[in-house]
Amino acid sequence: MGNLPNITKNLLIINALAFIMMYIVKGSMGIDLNNVFGLHFFMASDFQVYQLVTYMFMHAGIEHIAFNMLALWMFGRVVETVWGPRKFLFYYIFCGIGAGVMQEIAQFFWLYSTLDSQLSLGVFDAFSVMSQMSEQLNGLTTVGASGAIYAILLAFGMIFPEERIFIFPLPIPIKAKWFVIFYAGVELFSALATPGDHVAHLAHLGGMLFGFLLIRYWRKSISGHYGGRSRGQEFFDKMRTSWEKHSRKQSGPTDNSGSYNRHVSDWDYNSRKKSQQEEVDRILDKIRKSGYESLTREEKQTLFDQSGK
Repeated sequence: MGNLPNITKNLLIINALAFIMMYIVKGSMGIDLNNVFGLHFFMASDFQVYQLVTYMFMHAGIEHIAFNMLALWMFGRVVETVWGPRKFLFYYIFCGIGAGVMQEIAQFFWLYSTLDSQLSLGVFDAFSVMSQMSEQLNGLTTVGASGAIYAILLAFGMIFPEERIFIFPLPIPIKAKWFVIFYAGVELFSALATPGDHVAHLAHLGGMLFGFLLIRYWRKSISGHYGGRSRGQEFFDKMRTSWEKHSRKQSGPTDNSGSYNRHVSDWDYNSRKKSQQEEVDRILDKIRKSGYESLTREEKQTLFDQSGK
């Protein structure tokens, strides 16, 4: 994992440790951590708001976590390299929470339709009946990072739409944009065709929906493309510049030679940083227009090096 970006590596480690701890605690204490940290239906007695975050780090079994972590390793590392750790982590958590909210909404309408078919209830009457069933509703529990993972698949497809990837069992590579559309279509079909298969298909689609909306927002507000500088980043840059000026004033007066050398050093540093930023912007603009595969080896290395700073 030495070459993995920081957030991707940390997410893999946290999920693995949580999965191991789940089995240790259940075997030694008889406590199922999925019941504690999994996302319960919002009208169930065991529902807690924090579960909208913690459910992403719980998994139902080895196959469940293996698929999610493989996808995180394959696609998350690339997206984080392009976006940087802070933006990637925000996207991951935001989309995971969005997927949980969509799952809660889907569960409510599924439960409402079930009650309505039996009792012919109105919406407000259904709320009353559900509140009386709070203990029984604890069985509606969602676990897994799949919503956030599907959002990462979407991000990869939107950043590198023309990049060709292999997808089992197809023998030939397909473009990332068709890969994303294929998976979204499978999830939509599964949600409509098999609503009771205990797989949170609408949570997966919810993660992709929130991811799409967030990326569209970033496209409009961050210099016209993914690699631009956000207003938040500009704000922190101004704070850092102000702090550096304040620190120089606090350090006391120096002779003219020291002041001149520091001025030259600052000018060189700022010039170098500006040149590096312009090069990164050029590379990201090339990705947006022609896809990741159009980059040269040197450009890919430049992008990777700058993302770690």
